[in-house]
Amino acid sequence: MTAAGDPAQAAQALLGFGQVRHVRWRPKRHAFVYKTFFLMLPMRALARSGASALPINRFAAISFHDADHGDGRAADQGGALAWLEELLHREGITDANGEIWLHCYPRVWGYTFKPVSFWYCHDADNRLRAVVVEVNNTFGERHCYLLDRPCYGVAQRANKVFHVSPFCAVQGDYRFRFMRTDHRTVARVDHDDDLGPLIETSVSGQLEPVTARALRHALWAYPLMTVMVMVRIHWQALKLWRKHVPFFAKPQPPQDFVTR
Repeated sequence: MTAAGDPAQAAQALLGFGQVRHVRWRPKRHAFVYKTFFLMLPMRALARSGASALPINRFAAISFHDADHGDGRAADQGGALAWLEELLHREGITDANGEIWLHCYPRVWGYTFKPVSFWYCHDADNRLRAVVVEVNNTFGERHCYLLDRPCYGVAQRANKVFHVSPFCAVQGDYRFRFMRTDHRTVARVDHDDDLGPLIETSVSGQLEPVTARALRHALWAYPLMTVMVMVRIHWQALKLWRKHVPFFAKPQPPQDFVTR
């Protein structure tokens, strides 16, 4: 699968309606599936035109705010896109000149928590040049994994260096795999430790243009979606604790903000 599509489709902000899946295999099996919705935003197209049915950097029932990403810089400082472009250049990636798509959760009623966001960075020929996986934990910390020259459908690996769950040690590695068409996206993040596969997760959904009607549908179907993200994180943590899954204290965050 590729991100190629007609130019009109490529320039539109999209909503994804789908599922989050999670399976833990050891020491006790633990699995859940939640319905969800998310944003898929062409950041450079939005920066050029500023035209979208999605409220940006202002309060609304469903909205996107630049300050929720990267170093939190405001729109008048270039916003999240400027932060991402600076990160790529610092890492020596200077040819990601095509569209940059951001897959993330919105704010709903002004609140958001984004466990993971994916920045898909393309070159001038619309080929995937890099993916930046932006991870937040519930302790207010943030870290990025940079995947250099990934391919859709092909697994990419990175060492796990950032604390996310108190029920997982900071060891092993991640396997990332992404798939994308004009109408569907899948992002898989699997965690392997010394014994093999430990946790398998994915977020997937059908994509459609952001319109007033689509936003109303998202709000009616998931009126407290981002609040429920945080509630469900703690609910699943309670279930793991009741299953006597080992607990690991939070270590210091890595010194480097980006892991390649």
